[in-house]
This record gives sequence, C-alpha cells and structure tokens, in this order.
Amino acid sequence: MARQKSAKAHGKVLEAALDLFADRGIDATSMDAIAEASGVSKATIYKHWPDKDALCLEVLSHLHGLEMCIRDSANGELFALSREKNGDRFQGAVVSLGALGIVTKLTLDVQPTFFMKQVVYRNLPLQALTTNFLAIVSSGYSVSLFTDWQNQNVSQVWIKSRVAEGESSQLAPEFYGATLATKNLHPIENLSAENCTEQMGVPGPWYERLPHFRMGFTPSNGHELQSEYFVPLEDAVEAILAVYKINEAVRPHLLISEIRTLAADTLWMSPCYRQARAAIHFTWKPDWAAVKQVLPVIEQTLAPFRARPHWGKLFTMSPAHLQSLIERLPDFRQLLEHYDPQGKFRNEFIDVNVG
Repeated sequence: MARQKSAKAHGKVLEAALDLFADRGIDATSMDAIAEASGVSKATIYKHWPDKDALCLEVLSHLHGLEMCIRDSANGELFALSREKNGDRFQGAVVSLGALGIVTKLTLDVQPTFFMKQVVYRNLPLQALTTNFLAIVSSGYSVSLFTDWQNQNVSQVWIKSRVAEGESSQLAPEFYGATLATKNLHPIENLSAENCTEQMGVPGPWYERLPHFRMGFTPSNGHELQSEYFVPLEDAVEAILAVYKINEAVRPHLLISEIRTLAADTLWMSPCYRQARAAIHFTWKPDWAAVKQVLPVIEQTLAPFRARPHWGKLFTMSPAHLQSLIERLPDFRQLLEHYDPQGKFRNEFIDVNVG
C-alpha cells in the first residue's frame, strides 16, 4: 500500500511540474509552487528528487507533442503538432534543426521513475569485443565502450542496468576478459572521477546513473571538441575495426572515444530513422585546425558503411553526400516550405546541408 501511495504521489508531482513548467517556464517555477499544485508536501517531493533539476530531467523524458512559433518573431503565429493528430508530419518536425520555428511548448509522456546501478570493467580485449559485440552492447539498459584506439583493447566498459529499489547484487569479477574496476573511474583515465556518477554497482535513481557525469559538474574534459558518426548496427564491428586501422591519424588529437548503440526511431531527420545504429563518438583536444584535417580521414574510412554525422557536432562531409544518406529529406524540405515559406528560420547551416 505504501509503495502504491508513493507511486501516486510521484505521478501527481510530475503532472503538476509539467503544467507549471509549460505555463511559467522552468526558472520561474519553484518547488513550493509544485508542492501546492500537486497536493504533495515538499518534504515528500524531496524524497523522490534531490532538487528541481532532477525533477525537470524526469519531466523532460518523453516527447509527446510540441508547439511552435513561426513567421513573425514579434507576434508569431502558433501551430501545434502531436503524435496522435499529425502522425507522420509530427515525426518530421521533432528533429527539425530549428528550421521550422521556435519551440514554445512540449507535451511529454511520463514514465514512472526507476533505479539503476552502474558497473565499470577495464581493458576489454578487442578480439572479445568483435566476437561478442551484440552480447556485450546488450548486457545492460545502456552500455558505453570507451577507447583511445590503442593496444587492441577497449579501455573501459560502462554497463548501466535497471534494478529494484534497495536491491543489491554480486558483481562479476570479469566480463568477456575485462576486469572489474576497483574504484570509480573517469572515461579519460588521467582525470579525477569526482565529476562522474556513482559506479561500483551502487543502486540509485535513474537520473543519477544514466548520465556519465553528475549534474552541476563539468562533463567530460570540459574544454573540448566533439564529433560522432552513426553506422548501421550490423556494420558496427567492421566500422570499429576500420577506425582502429587509422588510429595513428586519430590518436594525437583525441581525448577519448565512446562507442554506443541506439534503437531505430521514426523521426525523419534522425540518423536512426528506421534503423538501429552504432555511434562512434570522438572527444577531441580543442584544436580545430588539427581536427579539421583528421575528420575527412574518418569520414572516408566510414563511408562504405553509409555513416551519418551527428547534426550537433563537428563534421566535414560534403552536403551532396550527406543529403544522399537522408531518406526523408525531400519530405522534410516540403515541410520547411509549408511552415516557413519565407525562410525566416533558415540559416547558413540549413542552406548548405539541407538545401
């Protein structure tokens, strides 16, 4: 009975927070206001979330609909799209690169909160990875492989798994030839793990385990450049081996790489449109002149796998080649013409890469 009451209170707070965030904005919404609107005491709210940032993160977990402002920024016309009412067009608008208008409101699906644990293993042999890739990346709710492309191994494997609240479990000392870490680690091993979320299999709320870095702390190295490329999941092993072969070009400019997998989605402009993908991420030293020289080498290496770049990270791929990889690009262009015929929300990036 107590657990049912706790779940009910959790849901009431999420609903109240969503309404208040949409009406007032996040900064202008206090925990006192959320407590009053939900009918749940502030003390109870703080048992579920340590602060407003954590509550906000859970509220923003699932997009259900959106509202946008278009045409005149002073007295813009509003239009709303939702999964139910607009179907395929909604799927085209979610990843719109800012080109459809200013998002003014989000409607979200809400999932009950859950607990997770995070376990890190060190020095996974490359041979073990290539032989057991799907088993390894499927071994948790979220799995990240960190490598500097040296020594024919993956330096760290981060496995994040769902657990019941209060559950404890024995940690395996080995994982496909990798050994269990004996302390919290930073993906860049010469940096302190102080900024990282708790590891060592210690259970905690999902928002304190799914991110690699603690809220309010510097993520990764902090001062860096980033690139990421998405390849079909079935080509992941060959693509990873191909990058290992060019490691001498990559390593001098690299801080760390992360390999992860993503499920297929139905969003027109997403790199994962209708296809599960493996993502190969590069965290670079902050030297754009050098990184700009190595990116074409990586893109050429991954071209046989029809690799797509991350829209929000650095790439040098030609617009013609990029556009050839986007199945629904003609439909997205029509969407731009429909909602922004005067091109008020276009910029150089859109003009060059979307056309």
